[in-house]
Amino acid sequence: MFKTTHVALGWGMIVVLASGPHVLAEQVELDVASSYGILKSGKKQTTWIRVGLTGFTMESDKERAPVNVAIVLDKSGSMNGEKIERAKAAAQDAIDRLGPNDIVSVITYDTTVNVLVPATKLTDKAMIKSAIGRIRSNGGTALFAGVSKGAAEVRKFLSEERVNRIILLSDGLANEGPSSPSELGSLGGSLKKEGISVSTLGLGLDYNEDLMAKLASRSGGNHFFIERATELADVFNQEFQDVTSVVAQNVRLKVNISEGIRPVRVLGNESEISGQTIFVDLVQIYSQQDKHIVIEVEVPESESGQRQRLAKVSATYLNMQSQEADKLTGAVAVEFSEDVEKVEGSLNRKVMEDVVAFVSNEQNKLATDFLDAGDLVRCAETLEKNNLYLKANADMYDSDRLIQLQKINGFQLDAVQQRDLVRARKDMRYLQNSIDLNSIEVNSQLQVPVDSAPAQPVPVKK
Repeated sequence: MFKTTHVALGWGMIVVLASGPHVLAEQVELDVASSYGILKSGKKQTTWIRVGLTGFTMESDKERAPVNVAIVLDKSGSMNGEKIERAKAAAQDAIDRLGPNDIVSVITYDTTVNVLVPATKLTDKAMIKSAIGRIRSNGGTALFAGVSKGAAEVRKFLSEERVNRIILLSDGLANEGPSSPSELGSLGGSLKKEGISVSTLGLGLDYNEDLMAKLASRSGGNHFFIERATELADVFNQEFQDVTSVVAQNVRLKVNISEGIRPVRVLGNESEISGQTIFVDLVQIYSQQDKHIVIEVEVPESESGQRQRLAKVSATYLNMQSQEADKLTGAVAVEFSEDVEKVEGSLNRKVMEDVVAFVSNEQNKLATDFLDAGDLVRCAETLEKNNLYLKANADMYDSDRLIQLQKINGFQLDAVQQRDLVRARKDMRYLQNSIDLNSIEVNSQLQVPVDSAPAQPVPVKK
């Protein structure tokens, strides 16, 4: 049974009602807002709606939900040396972050798959760390089978009350069993329906970033590009920080666009549009994480002084603190005016900052398409235009976040111009996934230059 609370009104209007004799636990916050509270009257136009959920603050580690995690490690021959040693050390450190109520399994794979530690309560850390320490690299890369076996271990203790996650580390191309991004994406989509997300850690420059990013995004997990093995410990630490800070899961948004308003597109998390209704599965929300989508809608001509509701929103999720199903509802409306100053004065900068981030992300994906087609000039041109777009909007909205995204696009432009294409492409997929899934931290691996001398620059059309 759903428990609902909270009331707030305004242009970004939230209405949430309380019911039942519950002790109120902290709740996720729902925010529904439009890019302008007042639209110009007398013309058909498009505008943006932002729907966001913010995770409440988890005050201490004692409040966290238990986790059920499978660590799936690539131990193929290419992992030999520093990579496998760093991976083992990072996995062992991660074990130390967990407690006796958590479930852990460890799976290794090369040409075949081995369940090194079957899913078990974490009562003997020394035994598990010792088993990890004995891993030796050898053989091919049966990635699909490794993830499938990890899922089988997670299913042994699958529960809504736990955070169910597979953490996959690989440095190479999947060359045993199903190995296409679509096949791994389908696997990720199936696991998401079971309540299992997959985070993928791509190590080095030889892994398939499309496959790893697709698997993570379809399942609702994180994707990381880790160029250097020395960074593994930090990334494992970040991933386990996320896993142990989940405050809500099974998060589902339903947005009903008002009759007469036409939904144009949804940017951000993967969505399903059915007529006037939009469904979005956000999977999980971390403590203090802001997860959101933006929706472009076409609004018909209206007279000055009229008021129009754009959409009603409901969000359902399992509160990991109270272990109760919560429901939030909200709505957003606009007014119309012929006064241009009133229209401009109603601009919501927070909404526009997120719209710009998502729109620039679509341009980054377009640049990747040009890169894949071998059209480096148009790839660089698209990144350059995107850089200028982000700079202009960062200045307009005084946004540190957009400045950070502009810097990352600039790093990628430099890499393309220097024909450092493998690194550039991996960084682009990493960025795209991070923005679409509202990662708390968005970084670039291109901030650190490679040692090798750059090749001839690619000319950019002016």
